[in-house]
Amino acid sequence: MSDPALWTALADPHRRAIVALLLERPRPVGEIVEACGLSQPSTSKHLKVLREAGLVRVRQEAQRRVYALDPAPIARLDAWLAPYRELWNRSLDALGSRLDETAPDTPEDPAPKD
Repeated sequence: MSDPALWTALADPHRRAIVALLLERPRPVGEIVEACGLSQPSTSKHLKVLREAGLVRVRQEAQRRVYALDPAPIARLDAWLAPYRELWNRSLDALGSRLDETAPDTPEDPAPKD
């Protein structure tokens, strides 16, 4: 995963918020502006960065531009993260095993009182 444009695009919290919005469904620019609370020019600049990184696609619908996520870069990012996720899973499994080994034996809970 050596695409610096993808990392740069995702480094900004406003762009991550836009990506999260587009995860739900494609949206026209006006909805993105309203949901993010940014100005239209600022939102357009963020969308341009996302588009240039390949994270979003745009289609024209009459006078509106509708943006949608492109899943391919996210899939590349997921593939890059897979070994790290496995490392965390092994570490957490080892921690869980160690905690199980060191936990004091506790008696069964008594039956609930009526």
